[in-house]
Amino acid sequence: MGQLFGTDGIRGIANTELTPELALGLGRAVVRTLREEGKPRPRVTVGRDPRASGDMLEAALIAGMTSAGGDVRPLGVVPTPGVAYLTSYLTADSGAVISASHNPVGDNGIKFFGPDGFKLTDAEEERVEELLQRTYEDRPVGAAIGRLLSVERPAAPYIDHLVNVAGETRLDSLRVVLDCANGAASTVAPEVMQRLGAVVHCINAEPDGANINASCGSTHPEAVSAAVRDIGADVGLSFDGDADRLIAVDSSGTVVDGDTILAILAATLQDRQGLTTVVTTVMTNLGFKLGMQERGIEVIETKVGDRHVLEAMRAGGHRLGGEQSGHLIMTDYATTGDGVLSAVRLLTTMAESGQDLSDLAKVMRRMPQVLINVRGVDRSRLADSERLWEAVAAEEAALGDAGRVLVRASGTEPIVRVMVEADTEERADTTAQRLADVVGRELGGR
Repeated sequence: MGQLFGTDGIRGIANTELTPELALGLGRAVVRTLREEGKPRPRVTVGRDPRASGDMLEAALIAGMTSAGGDVRPLGVVPTPGVAYLTSYLTADSGAVISASHNPVGDNGIKFFGPDGFKLTDAEEERVEELLQRTYEDRPVGAAIGRLLSVERPAAPYIDHLVNVAGETRLDSLRVVLDCANGAASTVAPEVMQRLGAVVHCINAEPDGANINASCGSTHPEAVSAAVRDIGADVGLSFDGDADRLIAVDSSGTVVDGDTILAILAATLQDRQGLTTVVTTVMTNLGFKLGMQERGIEVIETKVGDRHVLEAMRAGGHRLGGEQSGHLIMTDYATTGDGVLSAVRLLTTMAESGQDLSDLAKVMRRMPQVLINVRGVDRSRLADSERLWEAVAAEEAALGDAGRVLVRASGTEPIVRVMVEADTEERADTTAQRLADVVGRELGGR
């Protein structure tokens, strides 16, 4: 893996770590990579979320692409999964999205898709990084310089696709609150739901460049929960800034997280199409696994991160996967997580079954889960800390089949995460606190 690309593209503080100079160089490197692969004049789609730095980074990225001889279709503000879909739909050679997903407005990121709409592989990202160092090579002139290709209503085919996912099912009976996180969902989700017949009430759907994810969206479900209770809606749907995640709330305002939504979709696919497997991460709630076990659905675990989930899905031919955060992937319809698509599938399940979301959510019983982030520790010593792992083994033995323990290092911060699930909230909390104390003592944080 290279130095720039992380598990989900390149991220950083816009104009400090993720600079326009870097974006320009990345644009050139991606187009040069495509040209070396036999595309004499590559075509690239570029989309973004509405955060303030998006204009600056979009201009720089496109300048780099056109300066290397690539033709660019700017998509404007569109969800990340929309860029993936449109890259394939428009038969582009690559796609790029400028977004920091659920992160604060000061952050931004750039990630790329191949012509099939899937994220670049590690090897492809490393090739881009290699070419990024060759700044002054191969500069086209005259007519060989790339151009901007206009697209009228660029998101329209993606919106049509999302509507078509519902098939013949209508949502006429459903009153829905949409929390668009003042992000890219604002351009897509309301129209999709209205075309399907839902009675739609939108909140946080007026992005101004500075308010993306600000006390709203999937990381703040209390906002949509309050709105659902206030207007007496049937369901609330909360997206993140680039609309690749979904968290829902039922008619009482109770949060239904990604694990539960995934369980609902898995049960529905099993009943209708004989689904036998589902892919999740090690952070997935134990209640999900037990619920799937009762149904005879095999649960395949990966490391944390939607990239790992998708890799396992593609390698094993699995159709459904996701994370507790609400990043859900359905390869029958998409090449990446898609919050609006997940919302369509969830609402059509409600409409077709005639059940409230609270009833559907009973497909799994969520186990109490406590997560403690132990900060300021030397995470590199985690694997070799015998006393810590002895303590973990002792706590696991005490919990037995009624819970589990997961201790892992953060991939980006000096943090060790302690997660405990148990049959009661009190037991989960006290167990997690004991282990967090051990982590602090053994790894130098306390």
